[in-house]
Amino acid sequence: MQRIVPNLWYDQEAKEAALFYIGLFEQSRLLSTHVIKNPRPFSDSEIVTFELRGQQYMAISAGPFFKLNPAISLMAACSSAEEVDRLWEALREGGTELMPLGEYPFSKRYAWVQDRYGLSWQLMLVEDEAHQKIIPCLLFSGDACGRAEEAVRYYASVFENSEVGEISRYEEGEAPSSKAKVKYAAFRLDGLNLAAMDNGYDADYTFNEAFSFVVNCSDQQEIDYFWDKLSKDPEAENCGWCKDQFGVSWQVVPANMEEILFSGSEEQMQRVNAAVMAMKKLDLGALYRAKLGE
Repeated sequence: MQRIVPNLWYDQEAKEAALFYIGLFEQSRLLSTHVIKNPRPFSDSEIVTFELRGQQYMAISAGPFFKLNPAISLMAACSSAEEVDRLWEALREGGTELMPLGEYPFSKRYAWVQDRYGLSWQLMLVEDEAHQKIIPCLLFSGDACGRAEEAVRYYASVFENSEVGEISRYEEGEAPSSKAKVKYAAFRLDGLNLAAMDNGYDADYTFNEAFSFVVNCSDQQEIDYFWDKLSKDPEAENCGWCKDQFGVSWQVVPANMEEILFSGSEEQMQRVNAAVMAMKKLDLGALYRAKLGE
């Protein structure tokens, strides 16, 4: 089981975007698609599960309520300049260039681009083969700027099998933003490699629900534990979703959530979905009772 799964929110393009990304990387595939029949006035939602280079992702089409932005990007480690150029050409078509393709002090070939679906990518030529091809990267901006290291160390304390790696810091006066402290921090949470940075500029890319992290839990005790650690904004608590003290969104769910939601009769699925929509923190026992009609 992959403990932490990146989740992408789209208006209606989740499956289209997933298939586009699958076409860019080897060892990638579509795992499942499901439609949630929501009660009125909500429209139906489509949930897509897929793999990129053997790493699991989720995407949801659930309306135009949240928009992806560069606050969280995916950093792709490329083994050749040709690979950087190929991905850059594909991702920039219909998208927006955030940092032009070229040589930088930290990489001989690098580009930052926001693709046609709004997802941001950092494409970087690396000298050594990466253990994890694609790394989620958190950019702490606005009120969160200057808190990257605090967040990294907090997350590492929450999840088992975690560690804080190399942290590169700004020299005094190096970053235009006086609040920025961390230039780059590498860390691992329960086997998933991530990165974090303080925004060295004043651009305010705010974390929101468009890019969240699903936390798969084995039982109610784990749900309670992660909810206590990651839910710090009561107004954001809804259907298993929450926000931490840094503004990052999480979904704390049972690992068999797909089975709970999509197995059984149409009536059972509707009862379970209605129960989920009425909850803040998920109650696993209540979900099973809803499925049984109790």
